[in-house]
Amino acid sequence: MAGKTTTGILCFTGGALTGALFALLYAPEKGRETRSWLSYQLEKSRAMLADLAEGLVTSRELGASSAKTEGQRVISDARDKAEQLLGDVDQLINQINSRKGV
Repeated sequence: MAGKTTTGILCFTGGALTGALFALLYAPEKGRETRSWLSYQLEKSRAMLADLAEGLVTSRELGASSAKTEGQRVISDARDKAEQLLGDVDQLINQINSRKGV
């Protein structure tokens, strides 16, 4: 799911940058104003990409933590069931041994 979102954001950003490039080519603005606007847009895009990268790192860490917790739960459940089975086997062995003695 995050892969599709990331791809969508990157496609949108690429399209926006392409549109900005064409706008610059046909802009009636003076060079100083255009450079100022371009600087502002690049800074804004840099901040957005930094936030996106931080979000991806955070979501990856949360995913790893969640997977680790789920793995520990599965191991704990398996251990409990194995102990229960061992107890049942011990009971069956005791029952068999007690019947042999009768």
